[in-house]
Amino acid sequence: MRVKEKGTELKAAAYAGTYVVVLAWDTLNGKMPTRKDLLGYAIERAELDTAGNEVERYWMRGIKRFKDKDKGLPPGTPVSTAEHPIQSFLWADYTAKSGTKYQYRIVPLFGKVKQPSLDDSAGVTLDVITEIEGDRPEPNIDGPRHDVFFNRGVIGSQAYAREFGNRDPDGENPRSKEMKWLSRGLFEALVRFIGLAGDGMGLRAALYEFHYQPVANAFAKAIETGADVKIVYDAESSYKTENEATIAAAGLDDYNAAIPRTVSEGIRHNKFIVLLKGDTPVAVWTGSTNISAGGIFGHSNVGHVVWDEEVAAKYMDYWQRLADNLTPTKLRVPNRAATPTPSGKPPKNSVFPLFSARDDKDSSETLDWYAARFDEAKEVSCMTFAFNIDEVFQNVLNQENNVLRYVLKDDPLGEEESIGHDRDVIFASGGYLGKDALDNFLQERSNPLNRNRYIHNKFMLVDPLSDDPLIITGSANFSKPSQRINDENMLVIRGEKRVADIYFGEFMRVFDHHYARYIVRLLRDEGRSDQEAGYLKEETAKWLKPHFDSTSYKSKRRKYFASPKK
Repeated sequence: MRVKEKGTELKAAAYAGTYVVVLAWDTLNGKMPTRKDLLGYAIERAELDTAGNEVERYWMRGIKRFKDKDKGLPPGTPVSTAEHPIQSFLWADYTAKSGTKYQYRIVPLFGKVKQPSLDDSAGVTLDVITEIEGDRPEPNIDGPRHDVFFNRGVIGSQAYAREFGNRDPDGENPRSKEMKWLSRGLFEALVRFIGLAGDGMGLRAALYEFHYQPVANAFAKAIETGADVKIVYDAESSYKTENEATIAAAGLDDYNAAIPRTVSEGIRHNKFIVLLKGDTPVAVWTGSTNISAGGIFGHSNVGHVVWDEEVAAKYMDYWQRLADNLTPTKLRVPNRAATPTPSGKPPKNSVFPLFSARDDKDSSETLDWYAARFDEAKEVSCMTFAFNIDEVFQNVLNQENNVLRYVLKDDPLGEEESIGHDRDVIFASGGYLGKDALDNFLQERSNPLNRNRYIHNKFMLVDPLSDDPLIITGSANFSKPSQRINDENMLVIRGEKRVADIYFGEFMRVFDHHYARYIVRLLRDEGRSDQEAGYLKEETAKWLKPHFDSTSYKSKRRKYFASPKK
């Protein structure tokens, strides 16, 4: 849901997903505030019931505080933004509940650090309703066309350190408090989707990592209720032994439900499940989430359900080609025929898949098409990279333009990766605050569940705040092998503002989380560690100036996020 409002001195916009609400604001005239004692902005949230009655109201909290105010607080203690304000024109609420009415007030805070004063008359109010998750108790119940589920994906965080004391998560127990927190509904949604298949229904899955026992057990339970279940699994990589042990432990062999895929070229990288009602495909679960403890609970991932018979039928036909154990050479022609790459922009208000292997061994046709879409952004684009940034995207990122381009990568840039020095390319790689955590912050922990520890998503957003957003998401790592020789699937979605709002909010949540840690690590590596970075600035000009400096990306962010183009 999107809302825009104007007050007497501020204009603001809210972008509400399922669990994240992004708030952006600006002065009415777009010029720097004239008062020299602006400390920042306080944010108040009220939760309302379905009748519009107030359930609770309070000032939102953050961790950054003024160093000389409220001394003695333990590191990592959340403080009220009405006394320790937001020194930015962008903030996000990561504690929202799905399908809930909220009222947010953004109010400037003036005066002295130890005697701040709110100016209610200059504030602006936004009423929003977060998106519902869209889960269906029965396949024939009406609901959104897309259900989107992001895990938390940030075990190395202040919230985890504060809530669980950085203790090891119990990877085998999805119902433990730590695992439920990390899942944030992803595991539960996956099991519920599998559980929709009862008597007279079916499931067809293609899985790379298939070694999380509770999910395998959910497939077995579906069979026991009468569902026809078949699972193509990777039986060629290092996951073969784990996959087959999990299959055996669930008893799936006894039902002849598991089909080994033994093609050795490329990797068998899909993570999708088709739901059938009788012989008719009705929905598909896809995304980046491997069926493993690390995939579901560890690094950042998404599960994406499409309730569309035409789309599901294409996945079903693709599944059959995988079950027939076709090599990449034999897959390319039928995959391209079934899901051709558009010649330019996808049709308006469309959703369709692209299956791999699809490009010839010396071709980058599909990757070039993705890069061309990324290059078409007018104001904002966002992209995740779990591994290397291919040169076709480096070429786009090295071009100077006025677009804010956010790039989030699991690890730092390699020696052969160049994304230029354009001030509007904002890059971050995964990390956590270790023993050298900032003053006022708790020490965080690393992720013990994965080898690549932070980012596993594979999606791009092109002008997600516009009325015509483009979302591309799925299993492929935006690499040449992912298009030429791997088993992969991607969804291309144009014009779905609800989907864009969910993805955008989750991207900003994970990006901002890692950006702060990336900058701390960068400064430390350059010998410029700044412990004061953990505190708010006491002089107005020091925090305010970059937001109105045309050489800073913060200036464009202020304008684009609060007043995006149509």
